[in-house]
Amino acid sequence: MVLLSLILLPILLLLLYFIVRPRPVTIPIKNRHVFITGGSSGIGLALAHQAASQGARVSLLARSLNKLQEAKESIRRSSGLDVSIFSADVRDYDAVQKAVNDAGPIDVLVVNQGVFVPQELDKQGLDEIKFMIDVNLMGSFNVIKAALPLMKERKDRLPASISLISSQAGQVGIYGYTAYSASKFGLRGLAEALQQEVIADNIHVSVVYPPDTDTPGFEKENEVRPELTKLLAGSSGSMKADEVAKKALDGIKSGSFTVPCNFEGHMLAIATAGLSPERSFLMAFIEVASVGVLRLVGLFFQWNWYQTIENWHAKKNRT
Repeated sequence: MVLLSLILLPILLLLLYFIVRPRPVTIPIKNRHVFITGGSSGIGLALAHQAASQGARVSLLARSLNKLQEAKESIRRSSGLDVSIFSADVRDYDAVQKAVNDAGPIDVLVVNQGVFVPQELDKQGLDEIKFMIDVNLMGSFNVIKAALPLMKERKDRLPASISLISSQAGQVGIYGYTAYSASKFGLRGLAEALQQEVIADNIHVSVVYPPDTDTPGFEKENEVRPELTKLLAGSSGSMKADEVAKKALDGIKSGSFTVPCNFEGHMLAIATAGLSPERSFLMAFIEVASVGVLRLVGLFFQWNWYQTIENWHAKKNRT
C-alpha cells in the first residue's frame, strides 16, 4: 500500500499541475482604477483605504452622499490622495451605468454592497426578502453589466479583476439566513459562469467570503438576530473590517477565485470547492487530498447544529 501511494502521488501531482485552470496570475493595483460599491463604510471603506495606500486611483459608489463625502475626506487624510465618489442605488441600473461611465474604465471592480435582515422565512415579509435579493444579487448584476463594456475595452490589457464580496453564509446555510444565504449563494454561480465568459479578456473573477465582520451593519444585525441564529452563528467569531479588507485585496491581487478570510473560511472553501476554478496547484492538491476528511467534519458540524436546534425547541416547548 505504501509503495502504491509513493507511485500514485507523483502521478497525481503531475496531473494537477497540467489541469489546474485558469493559470496563476498577478493583478497590479498601483496606478490602476479601483471601483468599489458599498464603499462609504465597513469592508468597502477599509478596502478603499488599502487600495489608495498602494497607489490605486479609487472610486466609491454608495447611496448616501454624506457618507461618501466623509469617506472621501478620511481617505484624503490617511493617504493624501483624492478619490471620486458617486451616489447611486445599485438597484437602479441607469444610475449605476451613469456613475460607471462618469468614473471611466475600471481595472479592478469590487462589488461590495450588501444588506442583511436576519429572520426566519415564515416571519419575514416578502418586501424584506426582495430588498436583500435586489441589493445583494440583482445589484451585483447591475454593477457588473454596467462596468463590463469599458473593462473589456481597456487599453493597457493588463490583468483586470471583478471581485464579489459574498459571506460565509454564501457557503453554508444558517438558521435565520434563508433570504440572505440565497442572495449570497447566487453570487458564486454568477462568478463561476462569468469567469468563463471574461477569461479571454484577461479579466479574473474572485469571490470573497468574510465571516461576521465588525461594521455598523453588523451591530444593527445583532440587535434583531433570532436567538437560534446567535447560538449557531456566534461560535465562528468575527473579524475587523481592516483584516477582511487585507485578505480580500491580497486574494484579488493573486487572482484567486475563492478568497477565504479566516481558518473556518479556509476549511469551508476546501469543503465546498466543487467545480469552482482553482489557480493554485498547492490548493488543488489540498482539496483533492482532504475532501473526504472535511466531509466527515462537515457532517459533525451538521449534527451539532441540528442537535442545538432540537434542544432549543424542546426547551421552548417546556416553558
